[in-house]
Amino acid sequence: MSESSRSVRLCNPTGLHARPCHAIARTAQAFRSELRVSCEGRDVNGKSILDLMTLCAPCEAVLSFHARGEDAEELVSALATLVEGGFGEQF
Repeated sequence: MSESSRSVRLCNPTGLHARPCHAIARTAQAFRSELRVSCEGRDVNGKSILDLMTLCAPCEAVLSFHARGEDAEELVSALATLVEGGFGEQF
């Protein structure tokens, strides 16, 4: 079983609100690997929108993704691209 981790800074001005949480969870659910997301000492299930919302991560906060499973590297890469792209939000 492979593992992959990566940290990414939130660049969208509104931080981690409902729409970005949904985007992370939806993306993660397309992969088989388990996903944990952490921010400022809190660690949650990355496939749960509600868990992700409890992070309350503001703009410039750093999200750390840790995936474990057969497609862990691809999952982490897809999430990093999503976050670095500002979740497609206009700002």
